[in-house]
Amino acid sequence: NQVLEMFDHAYSNYMVIVTYSLVLFPYMPLTCRGRVRGQEPSRGDVDDALGKFSLTLIDTLDTLVVLNKSKEFEEAVKKVIKDVNLDNDIVVSVFETNIRVLGGLLGGHSVAIMLKEKGEYMQWYNGELLHMAKELGYKLLPAFNTTSGLPYPRVNLKFGVRHPEARTGTETDTCTACAGTLILEFAALSRFTGTSIFEEYARKALDFIWEKRQRSSNLVGVTINIHTGDWVRKDSGVGAGIDSYYEYLLKAYVLLGDDSFLERFNTHYDAIMRYISQPPLLLDVHIHKPMLNARTWMDSLLAFFPGLQVLKGDIRPAIETHEMLYQVIKKHNFLPEAFTTDFRVHWAQHPLRPEFAESTYFLYKATGDPYYLEVGKTLIENLNKYARVPCGFAAMKDVRTGSHEDRMDSFFLAEMFKYLYLLFADKEDMIFDIEDYIFTTEAHLLPLWLSTTNQTISKKNTTTEYTELDDSNFDWTCPNTQILFPNDPMFAQSIREPLKNVVDKSCPRGISRAEESLGSGPKPPLRARDFMASNPEHLEILKKMGVSLIHLKDGRVQLVQHAVQAASSLDAEDGLRFMQEMIELSSQQQKEQQLPPRAVQIVSHPFFGRVVLTAGPAQFGMDLSKHKAGTRGFVATIKPYNGCSEITNPEAVKEKIALMQRGQCMFAEKARNVQKAGAIGGIVIDDNEGSSSDTAPLFQMAGDGKNTDDITIPMLFLFNKEGNIILDAIREYEAVEVLLSDKAKDRDLEMENMDQKLSENDSHKQNSEEATSASQDVGAVSEEPEEGENSDVNDPDSLSPAHADSDSVSVSNQDSNVPGTDEAGAPEPACTQGDQQPQEQKTETESNSKVNWDNKVQPMESILADWNEDIEAFEMMEKDEL
Repeated sequence: NQVLEMFDHAYSNYMVIVTYSLVLFPYMPLTCRGRVRGQEPSRGDVDDALGKFSLTLIDTLDTLVVLNKSKEFEEAVKKVIKDVNLDNDIVVSVFETNIRVLGGLLGGHSVAIMLKEKGEYMQWYNGELLHMAKELGYKLLPAFNTTSGLPYPRVNLKFGVRHPEARTGTETDTCTACAGTLILEFAALSRFTGTSIFEEYARKALDFIWEKRQRSSNLVGVTINIHTGDWVRKDSGVGAGIDSYYEYLLKAYVLLGDDSFLERFNTHYDAIMRYISQPPLLLDVHIHKPMLNARTWMDSLLAFFPGLQVLKGDIRPAIETHEMLYQVIKKHNFLPEAFTTDFRVHWAQHPLRPEFAESTYFLYKATGDPYYLEVGKTLIENLNKYARVPCGFAAMKDVRTGSHEDRMDSFFLAEMFKYLYLLFADKEDMIFDIEDYIFTTEAHLLPLWLSTTNQTISKKNTTTEYTELDDSNFDWTCPNTQILFPNDPMFAQSIREPLKNVVDKSCPRGISRAEESLGSGPKPPLRARDFMASNPEHLEILKKMGVSLIHLKDGRVQLVQHAVQAASSLDAEDGLRFMQEMIELSSQQQKEQQLPPRAVQIVSHPFFGRVVLTAGPAQFGMDLSKHKAGTRGFVATIKPYNGCSEITNPEAVKEKIALMQRGQCMFAEKARNVQKAGAIGGIVIDDNEGSSSDTAPLFQMAGDGKNTDDITIPMLFLFNKEGNIILDAIREYEAVEVLLSDKAKDRDLEMENMDQKLSENDSHKQNSEEATSASQDVGAVSEEPEEGENSDVNDPDSLSPAHADSDSVSVSNQDSNVPGTDEAGAPEPACTQGDQQPQEQKTETESNSKVNWDNKVQPMESILADWNEDIEAFEMMEKDEL
């Protein structure tokens, strides 16, 4: 019932817009309107799905029937038949048009004839959707006019390709998924209509990809030249660019009954499990050197793969990968568009993708384990809590801050609600048997009886040169449920349990030597909790213990122990205990002081909440997570700018949010000084030029080792790049108001009213137009926080990692047996086995820095250039997806 209510909320708001226009995609839920191609700023390849054919409505047709909304389905079909025009002079993506529009029309036709047979609805229907699908199929065929049989990535619906007016046909490359995700829709169109040409073209494309696989590894690359067949991008995985190629090989066997598709899938699957699958991870590799990883991050589209493994019958790795993904979701509320192999956010967007819900449904169907119902419940709660807006559901611009993007893609209605409803639906909730259909990659329904209908293609085996495979890998192909899933209710749980803490990297362990030293055992002359990098006496003690201090370029210092350099063997032991204490202190604080990143949202004219900056929190002052309204006020720069002495311009700071420079004293001291001057909040801006949350670990500001209960105002930390955005805004607009909060807030009426008032000020009009345009193009600036662990040390401006996102302390120990850390230098207790050799350990902390801040304010053009780099990176990922 909750899923139905959510669908009604999204669909009804969309249909209000469709009443006035049918050329919309995607729906824009923040502004409650549709995106009309040509009337909105271009988004490049992302807009290639727009064909002025009511994409979202067609994509949602069979979902209406699955959700038992037959009346609404009948009305939607009539609207599509009456109003949709497929003969538009517009260039579209062959891939997206196939899976969303052609697939949507065929899925709609499949359920329409089913309803007609039942006798209550669609009695007037005479195959109109199928006629439209056939028309669209013919419009896509010119894309296949290549010697290889691989289609061009784009086609003009009216003029085809290579026509003077087509404005396409010059492309040379396409993604493997783009060319290999056609067989289900094209074969179904041939089987429905008796016209064989569609299935023939799709088979030829699949045959060519198979022949061009890398023969030694049996892997395929991401991008291929459509004329020569050369691999343009030679990395291989199961995510963006390749994903649905594998899916369609297995499903083509299910739908069409051709053994050659199963043999190809099994050959590829053996290679995937040999090289790409590193449970619970799925890592891209080079097709020619499959033992070499091609990248250190995973994209969210691979979340479909556990569901495909269930269909294949390989249940254990499906459970493992799904559980890993679920742990990432529990940490960020949604699956980030990309995340690193150590589970840091790589791309922070989440466009409400349904792949994880799809795999959850398949795992529940295979296991009957109620755990997956709880997973589905979590998905529903997160959508309602974080993505729901008055006019639908909005994609997440940044999963860390909760900022929104004004889009609700068609797959959200077509797939997300379909899989969530089926996950919870009992058999009596369905008006037809879902087992009679197979899902396309867009979750459209194609009836299994097509396998014996209009077989215009002779089933000849065109697959050659199969690799001899371990037969045990295929014992479970099309298994019965007893083989697939042992009759043991604890089976799935026993597989999931070891992965419960994989994202947080915590592990059970016994009492360490460090813990013994923290107890009644021998203690070093200097305790880790007392260490200050600015204290000469402490440095002298470290030197005696064989611990050296190295200043890093980013302002931190690194501690490295060489036992052979200690003054004596006893001093070396003291140094070992000190380093162990530092590691333990870091680990304890990681668990006790872990705070998520915060948001600084510019809410004044002309930004109005559209610019959200990711900020590091403080371990003292107001806890913004407990004050949901946040702190809102105009910003003011303090004097002195470092905030390390009494504020000399209190009249400018009173009742405002103080801006100050990092360095020269403790964060808590800065907070006390601005609070005394009457500030209602504070923002510390990094003095390390060019630093950004895009590339640097996100810090949280530590206290000064004393009681900080007297600090009551909120304090946040911004890197140089993000801080410059506020400073630039002050220079151009003078009065700049921001909101300090735990999560970004949506634009509200107050912001809108402020817009109206300030628009009357002629002196601001031109600047406001430019800034509004900039903010729309940019969005949130932070892309890639990192994880790690730290030690809260008494040093000026000591920093601690926010949300396990950084390391301000790193411990390095050479020539001694102590727990290891990761490459980033995070002092993390290692889960070791036996006599496994430890990794190098390092301790990094803040050092003082004095830089002239006034010369560091960059012009808006420079900021926009940085933003554009982020946007281009995201567009490249979306291009791979398309």
